[in-house]
Amino acid sequence: MKYSFSNCSSCGKLMLLIGALVAVPLGVLPFYSQDRIYSLAFVIPALGSVLAGTILCILTKDVNKGGLSWRSSVQRSSLTVLFAWLWGILLGAIPFVFSGQLSFLQALFESVSGWTTTGLSVMDVSQTRPIFLFHRSWMQFCGGLGFVTMMIMLVQEKQSMNLYNAEGHTDKLMPNLRKTAQVIFMMYCSLLVLGVIAYRLVGMDLFDALLHTMCALSTGGFSTKLNSIGEYNSLSIELVTIVLMLIGTTNFAVLLLMSKQKWRRVIRISEIRFMFLLIAVFVPLTAISLRLRLNMSITESFRHALFDIVSALSTTGYSTMGYATWPPFAVGNLILMMLIGGGVGSTAGGLKLSRVYLMLRLAKLNLKKRISPDRKVEAPSYIKAEGKTPIDMELASDTTGFVVWYLGLFILGTSLIMITANCTLQEAMFEFASALGTVGLSIGLTTPTTNAGTLIIEMVGMLLGRLEIFIVFLSIISGLTSFRNFLFKRK
Repeated sequence: MKYSFSNCSSCGKLMLLIGALVAVPLGVLPFYSQDRIYSLAFVIPALGSVLAGTILCILTKDVNKGGLSWRSSVQRSSLTVLFAWLWGILLGAIPFVFSGQLSFLQALFESVSGWTTTGLSVMDVSQTRPIFLFHRSWMQFCGGLGFVTMMIMLVQEKQSMNLYNAEGHTDKLMPNLRKTAQVIFMMYCSLLVLGVIAYRLVGMDLFDALLHTMCALSTGGFSTKLNSIGEYNSLSIELVTIVLMLIGTTNFAVLLLMSKQKWRRVIRISEIRFMFLLIAVFVPLTAISLRLRLNMSITESFRHALFDIVSALSTTGYSTMGYATWPPFAVGNLILMMLIGGGVGSTAGGLKLSRVYLMLRLAKLNLKKRISPDRKVEAPSYIKAEGKTPIDMELASDTTGFVVWYLGLFILGTSLIMITANCTLQEAMFEFASALGTVGLSIGLTTPTTNAGTLIIEMVGMLLGRLEIFIVFLSIISGLTSFRNFLFKRK
């Protein structure tokens, strides 16, 4: 029993945290008193989670004293992280169900999209009350940080490093893990304040400014407007959003360098250079396509191309217009950007810029070896925030393995979307690239009337994309192993 429940203490603490997070939207009630009728829809799941977490912490207080192998510890940490996300998704869905806003499946979809910072939605936001608009954006803001990061900020335990890594975080910004979490949180909150101020200066009201900043920094993309950022029809609002999306998709370690004004180190980082190279190449290509096929002016085509390419690449999901009339070439560019995704160690999803950059470097190296087999080829390297890093066999193997699995899941998910939604290949590729990359852009398949099969496929894609595939696989293996050991012990 000790072996099976050794990480239950961490689960209890995460349940306490999630319960507290679900209660936060109640803070808007003094400003929107009409929404008080929905109070119990938040109070019940919040108190239930806090109570269950408290009981679990008390019961498992002394359980985790036994030693575990590294392999077992990693698998258990993955299982704990998956439990936290599934628990958060369930609790995030309950307010929508208890208030009668959505059906259970639709509520789960909205919650998955929120916590995973995706932004696909089945809600008509023009008819949604402020407390639920805040709830959606708050889930994205917290989901960008991750449950484990927030827990470590408050309390650190023996398994914290494994949990931190299992949630997809790679950078340790400070010598102490707890200080790392606190630095990330402080940067995140400081940027939130600056973002709100910037939006207010360009004419957005305070409530919308707060929610759009939360969702831009978390690269989430939920909006208070039915037509997203495009409904404002404001160049200044679009420019502020672009800056916030780029900040959100930037590695926290790089943001720390920026805060220290170490610009020379920042501009040398391979991931940053690659990101701006992609923008410089694909914005003009997309703009030309829009100009030729939709008869837009040069200014208008570049304005839409810049915003939507940055939105897709950063995996934010804000948009300035619908894509039903976009030419196939421009839509294809958005699909490619969504697959590539943002920076490692940021709030973004996708394959990640660094992995794609590494694959291109490895491909270049392979070509050099084929052209000049007798010539000694220098071992490649790339520059991270921490400094120059060699591309060794282990890194190449890990990167290649992830890319193969990611593209395999993308092909499978696209095929299933085609079957369930009865749509074209391009439409299915767009929608599932958006779900798996936790982007949130939609070509029109995800609506309040979308069938259950398509919603379930997209939910699985969003969760796999946010937790980076292997974490889910490891947690399933750990769960099956623990269940098998429990059965054998009972016998």
